[in-house]
Amino acid sequence: MTDENEHVSDDEQPVGDTEWVIPAGHVPADSTGPEPEMVSNDTLCLLNAGEKLSTVEITLSYANGREAGPYLLTVAAKRVRHVRINDLIDPYAPPLDEDYAVVLECNEPLVVQFERQDSRQAENATFSTMAYGE
Repeated sequence: MTDENEHVSDDEQPVGDTEWVIPAGHVPADSTGPEPEMVSNDTLCLLNAGEKLSTVEITLSYANGREAGPYLLTVAAKRVRHVRINDLIDPYAPPLDEDYAVVLECNEPLVVQFERQDSRQAENATFSTMAYGE
């Protein structure tokens, strides 16, 4: 936030970063409740606070050394986009019920938040945390 008398330069970077890591991925294979709203999932919440479209590349790294991706998508300027890991299918759907890490790289700064909904039991759990930006 700036004081109305303070000048903001045109080349000031928007909030966020271009490299993000989330090491705590795990999409449960089982769910309880109606679909699609109660399906267990991991979600990336992506905010592009800048003036330009951000092109995003997501790679998933698994404990056994395998990688999934890259998954390519965009986030429009001044927009938020929620991306369920479960919904990534191109080049192929990532396996469920395995530990993984997310490496996210983009050409314009984003703010990234990680969210998990675990509905394996009727008493559902959702948690959220900020990703690590580099």
